[in-house]
Amino acid sequence: LLCDEITSALDPELVGEVLRVVESLADEGMTLLMVTHEMSFARKVSDRVIFMHQGRVHEMGPPAKLFGSPETPELQQFLSSIND
Repeated sequence: LLCDEITSALDPELVGEVLRVVESLADEGMTLLMVTHEMSFARKVSDRVIFMHQGRVHEMGPPAKLFGSPETPELQQFLSSIND
């Protein structure tokens, strides 16, 4: 399933509902390719995360590594901006 910012125009209640449906699909074994700014969701359901900045891949790997030990300044800055 390819999802490109599927929650971007939704109110918070619908965001949660859509993410629950997508999570259940992932739990059932469906392969998902998602473009999202929902970092907590990406961390929870992903096997692999790819961080892109200005059209280029900057980091790729398991969520624990990318969110826990970002290597590039771009990902470090992005994560600090969403954690503020």
